[in-house]
Amino acid sequence: MRSRYLPSVRATRAGLAGLVGLALLTAGCSDDSGTPSKERSPSASASEEPGPDSTASAAPAKGSVKVERTVTTGLKAPWGLAPLPGGDLLVSTRDSGKIYRIDGRSGKKTELGTVPGVGAGGEGGLLGIAVPPDDAKMIYAYFTTESDNRIVRMLYDAEKPSGDQLGAPDTIIKGIPKGQIHNGGRIAFGPDKMLYAGTGESGEGGLAQDKNSLGGKILRMTPDGEPPGQGNPESDSVVYSWGHRNVQGLDWDDDKRLWASEFGQNTWDELNLIRPGKNYGWPDAEGRTGESGFVDPLEQWRPADASPSGVAIAKGSVWMAGLRGERLWRIPLKGTKPAADPQAFLEAEYGRLRTVVSDGDDGLWLVTSETDTRGTPEKGDDRILKLKVN
Repeated sequence: MRSRYLPSVRATRAGLAGLVGLALLTAGCSDDSGTPSKERSPSASASEEPGPDSTASAAPAKGSVKVERTVTTGLKAPWGLAPLPGGDLLVSTRDSGKIYRIDGRSGKKTELGTVPGVGAGGEGGLLGIAVPPDDAKMIYAYFTTESDNRIVRMLYDAEKPSGDQLGAPDTIIKGIPKGQIHNGGRIAFGPDKMLYAGTGESGEGGLAQDKNSLGGKILRMTPDGEPPGQGNPESDSVVYSWGHRNVQGLDWDDDKRLWASEFGQNTWDELNLIRPGKNYGWPDAEGRTGESGFVDPLEQWRPADASPSGVAIAKGSVWMAGLRGERLWRIPLKGTKPAADPQAFLEAEYGRLRTVVSDGDDGLWLVTSETDTRGTPEKGDDRILKLKVN
């Protein structure tokens, strides 16, 4: 684990006050009590469809994070993470197009293979991965090609030699707009066993409002890539919500509500509660505007403090990884409302944070992103950390 006594480039950016705080921590596992958001955004406007928040239990106003261990190191531009039954992890690497299996105890890496057709460039490449809840021998992957972004599925055979464990990709959906920026990429299976995908508008803001485009949307589909028939705004479409700039994180709370993180432009990054058929405003609205017809975010941050990527729900809170912000945000919930101000953890300790995934209890896996060409890599980057949270 990186020593917190050394004034690295990251710590210098955090400022002298941050160095004093870090010096009080031990060089082993860290307990981080968190810091509140430095700049509170305007109060949330009333929800268009308020939930039963008056009877919902609230997460504690203050939480904690303990870095229990470093699972593995030496990853290059890791992006997606998918837990397997038994405790091992699958991780995708954006630029090489490779998928690795990480032994959950020893951290040993085994290469499954390279996903064919990946055209890495800019923010594109091999992005999110997901494993169906009832079939650990199938891997879904979202990636950029030379012409689009698409989702494929591949059989996974761990008995085959390293590097040759992936079957031929079966494309389930294609034609998602691609660009040097805003390729989206997060995929996840929901509690309804449908596959969800967060897409970007590829730098063309108007696509987010175009219901005939797959860009700037959250998509919901069957495992075969087809419209589910029920639950989407239109029975013959995979579009679930629209008006998004670049969705980066997806997860569900205990009441099966979908939450998503999203890059803003210059003003506000967002955490949104997603409802089918709703318009989240981009490019006409960024952050809370109160404008009719658009859904305001639950929380918002200045991009320097967040630039969010993955999200995970654990212990009644949303946990959101920050890239430019180089911190892990905790947003305590009371139903569909914030229970208290967001807290920041691990600020400037591990650099850019890409992906966070719940272990189903009080633990999180956290993936750093210092080797994605925008970080300042140190020895051992990038890494997967195991956290205990409350």
